Amino acid sequence: MADKALEIYLNDHLAGAMLGTDLAEQIRERSEGDPFGDVMTGLAAQIEEDRETLVALMEQLDVGRNPVKQATTWLAEKASRPKFSGLTSGEPDVGYFMALESMMLGVTGKLALWRALERVADRYPAIAATDLDELIRRATLQRDTLEEERLRTAERALV
Repeated sequence: MADKALEIYLNDHLAGAMLGTDLAEQIRERSEGDPFGDVMTGLAAQIEEDRETLVALMEQLDVGRNPVKQATTWLAEKASRPKFSGLTSGEPDVGYFMALESMMLGVTGKLALWRALERVADRYPAIAATDLDELIRRATLQRDTLEEERLRTAERALV
């Protein structure tokens, strides 16, 4: 069994990964038909794969899922839909911009997770066996891609 601190940390990131997976799907749906739509289709699939990697790692470490965090995350995702669709501001571009910014921040958090696990991998065989270099590389590319689209959207949303 992993240490309690690691268990809490992984559950927090699992909650974020669940939210991120749902948000990536929202953005993918919103961007269908425009040039970023194809890019987001690939990103959404990668983000889901990353969540599955985290779940598998938690299982290998014998870390249980926190049902309270899972339920809270589910509620947070449902509550975010009006904001990210633009309903609360009346401006769809502002909602899309905020969704992209939230997604980019979430991927930055995921990158921080993989980097932190890299520092403790020598203490946990399951972590050491995980290709953290590839996960870090992929998260960096995801973050950079989302940041480019976020900044392009800012030009429309914030004027």
